[in-house]
Amino acid sequence: MWLVFLNRIAPPPSMKYSTYLIFGAPGSGKGTQGVTLGTLPRFYHCACGDVFRSIDTRTAIGQVFMDYSSRGELVPDDVTIALWQEAITAKIADKSFKPDIDVLILDGIPRNRNQAGLMQEMIEVRRVFHLVCRDRDAIVHRLKKRALKDNRLDDANEEVIRRRLETYERETRPVLDFYGPDIIQEIDATQAPSEVLVQILSAINAQEQARVRQAAW
Repeated sequence: MWLVFLNRIAPPPSMKYSTYLIFGAPGSGKGTQGVTLGTLPRFYHCACGDVFRSIDTRTAIGQVFMDYSSRGELVPDDVTIALWQEAITAKIADKSFKPDIDVLILDGIPRNRNQAGLMQEMIEVRRVFHLVCRDRDAIVHRLKKRALKDNRLDDANEEVIRRRLETYERETRPVLDFYGPDIIQEIDATQAPSEVLVQILSAINAQEQARVRQAAW
């Protein structure tokens, strides 16, 4: 039933949000890049985790989320995307996100192919930046270090980390197949964050300039 709600709040096709996805396994640094890009003019960063932390439980969709959570059940994809759209709509209302002039930077969403399909009518994905780190031991080490720094001791457990990586490979990585190779750009996530950022910004700048030239024709 929440697909009806989702369709009701989705923007019309002409108003799709211009979007860049920061994509990668846990520990690849996508959150770091998203937050940094979000500090720059004309970029608005939205992380999936921020959406769930800011849920207004007084709303109908917020109450549905709490109902699933209180039972310890996974929140269905259509409810997740409806929550995301409600959060974006609120940011448009308070002028934090201006979709006519801002580009949207997403990380942590969509988490699977079904979510990508549900979001297709809402976002125009210009490019997917796939932060690649093929050395799983290096990712485990990075996540342990981050968990200790943030005092998230449960996340420092290696078994938990490896389960998260397995879930990513099984459920989230197939999102790349949904978007296809033409708009995916792989970036070495083992570089310094500043180097990763430079490559992302260079690609965005080149794409935006190409769009301007195309519009001029």
